[in-house]
Amino acid sequence: MSEPGFWDDHERAQVVIQEVKKLRETVEPLERLDARVRSLSELEELLGLEPDPAMEAEIDRELDELDEELPAFELRAMLNGPDDHRSAMVEISAGAGGTEAQDWASMIMRMYTRWAERRGYSIEVLDMSEGEEAGIKGAMLEIEGDYAYGFLRAEAGVHRLVRISPFDSQARRHTSFASVFVYPVVDDEITIDIRDDDIRMDVFRASGAGGQHVNKTSSAVRITHIPSGIVVSCQQERSQFKNKATAMKMLRNALYQREVEERERKKAALDASKSDVSFGSQIRSYVFQPYTMVNDHRTELKLTDVQKVMDGAIDPFIEAYHRKFGASEAVA
Repeated sequence: MSEPGFWDDHERAQVVIQEVKKLRETVEPLERLDARVRSLSELEELLGLEPDPAMEAEIDRELDELDEELPAFELRAMLNGPDDHRSAMVEISAGAGGTEAQDWASMIMRMYTRWAERRGYSIEVLDMSEGEEAGIKGAMLEIEGDYAYGFLRAEAGVHRLVRISPFDSQARRHTSFASVFVYPVVDDEITIDIRDDDIRMDVFRASGAGGQHVNKTSSAVRITHIPSGIVVSCQQERSQFKNKATAMKMLRNALYQREVEERERKKAALDASKSDVSFGSQIRSYVFQPYTMVNDHRTELKLTDVQKVMDGAIDPFIEAYHRKFGASEAVA
């Protein structure tokens, strides 16, 4: 049985397995693509020696498939932020504008729901506040799937709608706003990795009352965690083994609190990055009238099929964002 407070072999194995899984998710698709390219090169060499219409048609089909798969692989390779592999929580809030803005927020919610369904992700509505007449005031979605956060962090910001409002009896054109904010879904448990190489243990004689045992043995323990600089000590027990176990428990608790504070700091940084839901702060505009256009103001990508975008076809915007910014916008 291992000493209390030391890194558990099973927990270490789980962390290693997760790291291996992440690496495999990158390496294996690359190896498959490389194998297909090599195979095509060999087929082209054979075709050069002896023309074959059937083989030529097969090569054309393979090339078309590769043209579709390569951009997806390139995009996945860009998702190398520290939390990109996680699932995502998507917070949607209607801006000022009453029913029109609330209806726009519900349209945004549907857009991300359809996008997640296209990718085979699962969606759970964690919280939703209905609008007075239509739409929603706000909602929180959990979208579960590999790299959901990596994709969706490109969507954080203010989304602007321009259309003739169906709620306006005079059929006037309205501008509405909704904000989207994206959080990574982190594990509830905080695993504290205390490696033997990261600690230095010193023993000394306990001070104070304690009789002959204190004077003759060095039972007190002081442990220094080298990476963090945290120092803990225990001298309450006569047994050095028990003092060591208690000191390790103290160190684990101190590191746990340090990790909690770090997560709170990161969340505060994320919250501070939220934009005002107002004119001039939008990342993307969706124009329904007098023409149809979706314009991403960060990448200058413009698509004219606004209905297709509202049905969840937002991958071109996500890809353009990551090609331009890469992992530079990921929260470290």
